Amino acid sequence: MGMNVGGGSKSADPEPMMEVNMTPLIDVMLVLIIMLIVTIPVQNHSVNLNMPVNNVNTPPPIVEPVVHTVDIDFDGTISWNNVTVTRAELEGKFLEAARETNQPEVHVRPNKLAEYKHVAGVMASAQRLGVSKIGMVGNEQFINQ
Repeated sequence: MGMNVGGGSKSADPEPMMEVNMTPLIDVMLVLIIMLIVTIPVQNHSVNLNMPVNNVNTPPPIVEPVVHTVDIDFDGTISWNNVTVTRAELEGKFLEAARETNQPEVHVRPNKLAEYKHVAGVMASAQRLGVSKIGMVGNEQFINQ
């Protein structure tokens, strides 16, 4: 790299500089990038779960919890402990389970061919009525789907 200091005759018009000075442009670009990085909010793609806390001082429960099974058949038929129930009856059973002091576990077992809207409807009803101990069982049937 060289620098043109000038030279030759002083009477001649100096030649216009044909090169663009890139340093200010790069500086502005770096400042804009840093401002963009600082102002972008941190995005959390997470689902908040209430996980059990492992307390060493708490002894394990002596009494086995009561477990109710909700089966959802391929056509949307719902069974509570192997007894077919309507949607209103199921919501009544969820309400009874939610009101108990020691809430029973509810295991939802959908059929492999059941439509998602039936399963989601049962889960939404359980959540809306206050059932907090709910789980999905029988998921091994979905492995090779």
